[in-house]
Amino acid sequence: MTESASPNKRVSTRATGVVGIAILCSRVLGLLREVIFASLFGASRNMDAFLTAFRAPNMLRDLFAEGALSTAFVTTFSRRIATDGDASAWRLASKVATLTLVFMSALTVLGIIGAPVLIQILAPGFPAEKAALTIQLTRIMFPFILLVSLAALVMGMLNAKNIFGMPAMASSFFNLGSIIGGVTLCYWLDPQADWRHPHFGERGLMGLAIATLIGGLLQLLVQLPSLGRVGFRFRPDFNWRDPGVRTILALMGPATIAASAVQVNVAVNSGFASALGDGPMTWLNIAFRLMQLPLGIFGVAIATVTLPLVSRSAALGNKAEFRGALAHAMRLVMLLTIPSAIGLVILAEPIIGLIYQHGRFTADATAHTAEALRFYAIGLVGYSAVKVLAPAFYALDKRNLPMLVSLGSIAVNFCLNWFFTFHLQLGHRGLALSTSLVAITNFLLLYILMRRLSGRLETGLMIRTLAKLLIAGALLAAICLVAQHFIFFSNVDATSLRKVCGLVGTIAVGGAAFFGVAYLLHVAELRDVVLLVRGRFSRLRS
Repeated sequence: MTESASPNKRVSTRATGVVGIAILCSRVLGLLREVIFASLFGASRNMDAFLTAFRAPNMLRDLFAEGALSTAFVTTFSRRIATDGDASAWRLASKVATLTLVFMSALTVLGIIGAPVLIQILAPGFPAEKAALTIQLTRIMFPFILLVSLAALVMGMLNAKNIFGMPAMASSFFNLGSIIGGVTLCYWLDPQADWRHPHFGERGLMGLAIATLIGGLLQLLVQLPSLGRVGFRFRPDFNWRDPGVRTILALMGPATIAASAVQVNVAVNSGFASALGDGPMTWLNIAFRLMQLPLGIFGVAIATVTLPLVSRSAALGNKAEFRGALAHAMRLVMLLTIPSAIGLVILAEPIIGLIYQHGRFTADATAHTAEALRFYAIGLVGYSAVKVLAPAFYALDKRNLPMLVSLGSIAVNFCLNWFFTFHLQLGHRGLALSTSLVAITNFLLLYILMRRLSGRLETGLMIRTLAKLLIAGALLAAICLVAQHFIFFSNVDATSLRKVCGLVGTIAVGGAAFFGVAYLLHVAELRDVVLLVRGRFSRLRS
């Protein structure tokens, strides 16, 4: 990478750390939210209704707000800043915010009116009474899509101005609002429930639905002070013929189709899992959520920081900086996700046992879930790299390529599911393996296409970095295997405290060994992190 790009590498590394910590907080709070709601309602008819009702607006969020809209807006907004300056970019932001407000409000009204049709599609097997409850909850929660779309738009503006901390923390405020509001409203709306042995009915469930809106509103509001400080003032603007607005809408089409391909793959996997009897859907769901923890902390964090930089570089025609920033981001992904993948593969069973093996979640369920997690973890690096690589195509105005790759993955995913699940009889493990192989295939295809578009992507350096990380990973794997044999297998009946200490100790020692070897092998991205930490400590001492 050129010297001029070097400072951007340091900014990217520092910002990635900030975003990663924020996403970690959000994921932990999200897990706490699930645990609290489960303790209030259990695995009951009411909880089934709530989760199904939330699925409709949440699915639209994945398709539009935090997927297509965010990527398309950040790409175009960053380009406008680079070419026309801040004033023009803020005018574009007002036009897009006005359009988002109008369109998502209309979509919210349609969702409220069409809730019976949506629930018939999402849960055709619900009996009439349960379906009626689900429809009512859906109508309460559907405005969530409007709130989260505006929050995603604000996040895009702040990211384009190199402000990452508060936007990344915003989803934590959603979880906090949902938890505090949900518990408070449950007891207020259903005062007959005993706080020592809570068992809430439908009125308490309405409290959870309202709290979801409170959380969505908080996610938007906490970002507004930062947006005001960088100079944005919203002015309703209905002049949607602006070239920037048309560009965003043109980018959103392929991005939405690509995101819908992911939803189709999830539905296909669920269909195969439903044919495997009781258990596989739960095992796969838990394993995938655990795999998403490092994916969110590292893959999504790096992608969030990288997109504005590569968008500006592409807009200015600085191909050297574009290639360097993108290659640096992918090497950073490998540095952070390879040790995560190794740890999840080897320590899957003690991790799942510690978190979930309570009450009716048996040791047998832990073992089956661990099998799924191991196969999911194989694709963690590919999954994370795609998060970084796919949005870069939008910066180059090659939006159709990620869409075509995603559509092709539907056929690949179906064929692999059938082959692994029924031909090789791997059961739910085959579904997890096919998901990982699809992620790796998508990354390789996108990487080849990006090399043809942008030229060199420092492939030689990437291969050398990968070789060094695999050497460090071998030592990490050895430490995890020793711990698996001498700590976890011999302490099956140990107390939770001893299990926590054993797991934390293993992760700490293994992580220190991995990053120590990587540092000695001169992995440049790790040295960037070390220099950043040293700089922080030097400033604290001065």
